[in-house]
Formats: sequence, structure tokens, C-alpha cells
Amino acid sequence: MDGPERINTVTDHGCFGCGEENPIGLKLAFYRDGDRVKATVTPRQEYEGYLSLTHGGVVATMLDEAMSWAVISHGGRLPVTTRLEIQYRRAMPVGVEVDVFGEVVRDRGRIIEARAEIRDRDGALIASATGSFVRVSQDRQRAWEARYLQPDQGNS
Repeated sequence: MDGPERINTVTDHGCFGCGEENPIGLKLAFYRDGDRVKATVTPRQEYEGYLSLTHGGVVATMLDEAMSWAVISHGGRLPVTTRLEIQYRRAMPVGVEVDVFGEVVRDRGRIIEARAEIRDRDGALIASATGSFVRVSQDRQRAWEARYLQPDQGNS
């Protein structure tokens, strides 16, 4: 395969973060980037909070999504967020391309700790986050796998 490997390849669902069927969603496409995951996105006007700035809740969603896909990429089951702590460093304009990174910091079995950051094209930090994620039950994993993952993604 040429180029980086896309992680979230099943996109025909309504997830606000990564689903391509959600007309107002972010449509984040995550790729492996060494030990972390990366997506590049240009926030649309619909995500505006204050004039020309991306709403903080949308920024939080990007960070949460990056950490979730980092956990999935780490080889664990699909996670749900149990803790999310964000530090906003600077405003993020709408219409300007940014990179979103996520990585696993610590794997404690069922609980996984991760961190994420958003950087502008010059590498300046816009926002960062840490979070804790719990792996879902085997039953829920089976139910969600077909909808969100390729068959081998959740079991690597």
C-alpha cells in the first residue's frame, strides 16, 4: 500500500466525528502516523462559535475523536470516553486547515489513557487534551464492529 494507512475505513454511518453519512459531521479520516494517529481537517463555517472561530465544543470533539481512534489503532476494542480534559491555547479559525493527532499514553487493561492535540499548518499548538477511555464489552464490540470497523481492525 502506498502512503499512510487509513484507520477508519468504514465511513457509511452517521457518526458526527468520522461518519461520511452525517451531512453536518466533521468527516475526520484518521491515518497511522508512527505511534499516533493523524487527521487533517478544515473546519467549516457551520462550526463557528464567535465570528470566524471554530466553536470550542467542535474542537473538543476533534480531540476526543483523535484519542478514540488512537485507542482503536492500539489494538484494543472500541472505547467510550470516561474523562476528557482540554486546554485551549489559541483560537482556531474556521476555513483554515489543521492537523489533529492522537496517541495512547498508558494501557491499564480495560482503561486506556490517551492524549491529543490540534496544530495549525505552521505547527503552532491550538488545543490539547488528555482522556481516559474504557473498552466496551465483547457484546457491544460485536454489535459495533460491523458498523464502524473493517473485520480485522478491532482484533489486531
